[in-house]
Amino acid sequence: MMPHQDGVETCRQIRELPQMENAFIIFLTARSEEYSEVAAFDIGADDYITKPIKPRALMSRIGAMFRRGEVKNSDNNMIAMGDLTIDKTSYTILVKDKKITLPKKEFQLLYFLAQNPDKVFSRDDLLQNIWGTDVYVLARTVDVHIRKVREKIGEGFIRTVKGVGYKFEMN
Repeated sequence: MMPHQDGVETCRQIRELPQMENAFIIFLTARSEEYSEVAAFDIGADDYITKPIKPRALMSRIGAMFRRGEVKNSDNNMIAMGDLTIDKTSYTILVKDKKITLPKKEFQLLYFLAQNPDKVFSRDDLLQNIWGTDVYVLARTVDVHIRKVREKIGEGFIRTVKGVGYKFEMN
């Protein structure tokens, strides 16, 4: 019931885009026929929800989809969010299909933050998780590494929370 093409065709086109292979596609529709639902799943839908649906139930289903995505990402050492793809097995990053290679600690820092989107980490948290407790480094080391990562991948992924620390977010 979309104006120019139906949801099944839109889903097919999205699934053909390499940068969207890990995107969640949820159909929210008034169509309750079995053939519509089967067609949606056959073409690559992750869920099919018929209206009416209560808002809290919808939010719960979306939350469940994200939880499954987090597990999927951690299982295969790949995190894909929007224009950013991080591959832990090859230590490479793609930003808008442009390959970027980071030194080990910068990569580990980005990967750690991306595994925990929207969670704020203090400098001390990041030092413990990335550098460990057996190495002595200054807290400002984190700031330097964050700056270098931002220079290479762009400003839109790691946000400074003043007086607290850093977090990874997708705009």
